Amino acid sequence: MALIYFLRHGQTDWNAARRIQGHLDTPLNDTGRSQAARNGRALAAAIGDPSAFDFVSSPLVRASETMEIVRREMGLDPKAYRTDLRLREFNLGDWQGELYDELNLKFPDLVAERERDPWNFRYPGAASESYAMLSVRVLEWLSELERDTVVTAHGGVGRCIRRHFLKLEGTAGYRLDAPQDKVLRIEDGALSWI
Repeated sequence: MALIYFLRHGQTDWNAARRIQGHLDTPLNDTGRSQAARNGRALAAAIGDPSAFDFVSSPLVRASETMEIVRREMGLDPKAYRTDLRLREFNLGDWQGELYDELNLKFPDLVAERERDPWNFRYPGAASESYAMLSVRVLEWLSELERDTVVTAHGGVGRCIRRHFLKLEGTAGYRLDAPQDKVLRIEDGALSWI
């Protein structure tokens, strides 16, 4: 199995406001740029020679901007990476743009349904996804890795990857922390943070 360094994108204003992003494109804020720079320096120290690594990102701007800052901090061409649509955050349908703190007021029945089975809950809206659906595309991407990889993506993607390696069942992966100021190292199925 390839060595993987996974980074969640840095903070956006929507993260700070607890506003649901999903597929919506939002840029990093100053805190997010600082987090990405910190993670780039940590990676430079951990990796040493990055020439054996593939660099891949979600195409959403918050993840690709994070990748470009990371690569700049590593002394690499910021634009020399590829994107993969399977690494996009999952589509939260009609809830995209909503504030998490207002969901209980606006959609109490749907929030209760989500709490009963958060991994399989499909968000309202025609193009929406569940964590289970996201996991299918993320694990497909993961199964195709052939070389050591640095990846920038999203909280949901990171939860799917961690759930897989931690061999969690049911709804356990839904509540995993998704830090923006740390890098997850996955080597031979063992997970650690740098």
